[in-house]
Amino acid sequence: MMVAGCDVGSLTAKAVIMDDEKILSTHVVAATASPVVSAKAVMDAALSQAGLDLNDLEYIVGTGYGRKQIAFVHDVVSEIVCHGKAVNWLVPSARTVIDVGGQDAKAIRLDSAGDIVRYAYNDRCATGTGRFLEIMADALELRLEDMGEVSLRSRRPAGISNQCTVFAESEVVSLVNDGKAVPDIVSGLHRAMAFRVAALAKSIEVAEDVVMSGGVAKNVGLFSVLGDVLGVKMKKCGTDPQINGALGAALIARAAVRSQAR
Repeated sequence: MMVAGCDVGSLTAKAVIMDDEKILSTHVVAATASPVVSAKAVMDAALSQAGLDLNDLEYIVGTGYGRKQIAFVHDVVSEIVCHGKAVNWLVPSARTVIDVGGQDAKAIRLDSAGDIVRYAYNDRCATGTGRFLEIMADALELRLEDMGEVSLRSRRPAGISNQCTVFAESEVVSLVNDGKAVPDIVSGLHRAMAFRVAALAKSIEVAEDVVMSGGVAKNVGLFSVLGDVLGVKMKKCGTDPQINGALGAALIARAAVRSQAR
């Protein structure tokens, strides 16, 4: 029973192919302006990696903001539901999921089956999203993927007072011009972002175990400070949390096939 999930987000597209309980392949590509193109590119790459053709897949579920434009899926499901299913499969004890995406942030409460109990999300402001970190990395002339490690070298995190991304960027430039160490600035940015995300999570009443999902979960600096701000020990979620939306979609596809076989 070979199935797949395809997650087309604002910054990246992800695909996961499964054969029953086994993950056969995963792939991530940078998203283009066209969700149709992004979906095809990432699925073609995942199929090639698994040595399969699209016709070999029994069921495909799409998710992410571009899910309704994926031509080859059998069904589409909210990314909130998909992240919940993936986290439940990877960390069955998880009851709170924090997913920081490219252009939004979500806090999700789960029951023991991985179903959604409560959720809240912020898609109105870039602060608290991956886009915020991307803008700040450009301002500091850093690679986005290096920000976590850079922040761990901080000795005295900078205070970032502005909640608006535009003004925060100006504040960062001023701190650089004033000679503030870059690791301290990055650590300060992580703290500011963590407080924003933590407020979202607290709105649904955080219950342990708490897991961070999505690509931003790979930022070790933010992961660490978010746990501190929430007052919990965050749990890791899989080897690559960036693919969890697609993984959840594949798990939902698998459940659909099993249901049809009954």
